[in-house]
Amino acid sequence: MAIEERELETIDINVNVGPQHPATHGVFRMILRVDGELVVDLEPVIGYLHRGAEKLSENCDYRQAIAFQDRTEYLAQFNAELCYVIAVEKLMGLEVPERAEYIRVILTELNRIASHLMFMGAFSADLGVFGTLFMYAFRERERMLDLFEEISGDRMMYSYFRVGGLAWDVPEDFVERTRWMVKEARKGIADIDGLLTENEVFLARTRGIGIMTAEQAIDWGFSGPMLRASGVRHDLRRAEPYSIYDRLEFDIPIGHRGDVYDRYMVRLEEMRQSARIVEQCLDQMPKDGPIVAPDLKRVLRPPAGEVYMRAENPRGEYGIYLVSKGADKPYRLKIRSPSFCHLAALRDMTIGHYLADAVLILGSVDIVLCEVDR
Repeated sequence: MAIEERELETIDINVNVGPQHPATHGVFRMILRVDGELVVDLEPVIGYLHRGAEKLSENCDYRQAIAFQDRTEYLAQFNAELCYVIAVEKLMGLEVPERAEYIRVILTELNRIASHLMFMGAFSADLGVFGTLFMYAFRERERMLDLFEEISGDRMMYSYFRVGGLAWDVPEDFVERTRWMVKEARKGIADIDGLLTENEVFLARTRGIGIMTAEQAIDWGFSGPMLRASGVRHDLRRAEPYSIYDRLEFDIPIGHRGDVYDRYMVRLEEMRQSARIVEQCLDQMPKDGPIVAPDLKRVLRPPAGEVYMRAENPRGEYGIYLVSKGADKPYRLKIRSPSFCHLAALRDMTIGHYLADAVLILGSVDIVLCEVDR
C-alpha cells in the first residue's frame, strides 16, 4: 500500500509577552506572531504606566516638578533632574556656582554607571546566567545607592538638584569616599568584562542579533548607546556641551554591527569613561564655595518664554521642552523620551529572529517604562 504524502497546513500563533512579565522590564506588552519559533511580526503595546507626569508638573511650582523627573526616569534620577533644572536656569538666565556644577556632574556620571550596572544585571537574567553576573553588577550598584542616599536622604527619588544649584552640600568625606567607590567600581566592571565579553555562549546568543544599521538608527531617532552601537559617534556631552563637560576628557565608544553584542559593549565601555570623568571632576572641583546661586527667590517665576534642553542620559537624549508665562508654575512641560523612539523600532529589530532572541533584543534596548509612558 502506497503512503500518500500530504502537505500539512500550518498557522501562525500569537504569543503575548506581558504586560506583567519579567522579560518586559516593566509594565510593557509585546504581541509576537510566530511561525514555530520564528518571529514573523511584533506589536509593541505601551501606555500601561501612563500617570500624566507632564500635566502634573504643570500644576506644581518649579521646585515641586523636580520630583516628577525622578519618577519618570527612575534608574537615572540625577540625570533627569539635571536636564530639568538646566532648562529652568536657561529661562531665568541663572549662573550656577562652580562647586555645584562639579557635584552635579559627579552624581550624574555615577548615576550613569549605576544605570548601566542595572542593565548588566537584568540582561544577564534575560540571557539565563542570572547568578554570578547579577551579583557582580548589584554589588557595585549598591555602593553607589548608599552614597546617593547619604547625600540626598532617599534611596531612589533624590530630588537633590535645585534650580540654581543643590539642596545642600555633600558630606565632608565625599571626595575620599567617591574616589574609593570609583576604584571599586572599576574592579566590578572588569569582573563583568571577564565573565561575559568573550564567553562563547554569550557571543553565540548576541552577535548578529537585532541589527540596526547607522542609517536605520538615525531614521528611527535613536540616541545614546543605541545610536552609538550602530556606529554613529554622537554624544551630547561632546556635541553640545552643557554644565562643565567642555572641561573634561573622555572617549565616545561606538559599535560596528549595531547588534545586541555591540549595545552591551558600548555600555560596558561607557561605565569606564564615566569613572574617568568622575575622577577628573574630583581633581578639579573647588574644595569649598557656594552650592546655590545667590539672591535666588523662594518662589521662582521665570520670565515668559520657551526653552528646549536636551541631555545625554544613560538611555539617550532626554529632553525637556518648557514654556513659561511668567507664573510660578510651568505653562507647558513636555518630556522627550529616548526609550519611546527605541521601542518604535523593536518590530524591525526582531522580525526574522527566534522567540528566545526577542527577549534579548528587548533587553538590549534598556527601556524605562515610566519614561516611555510618562
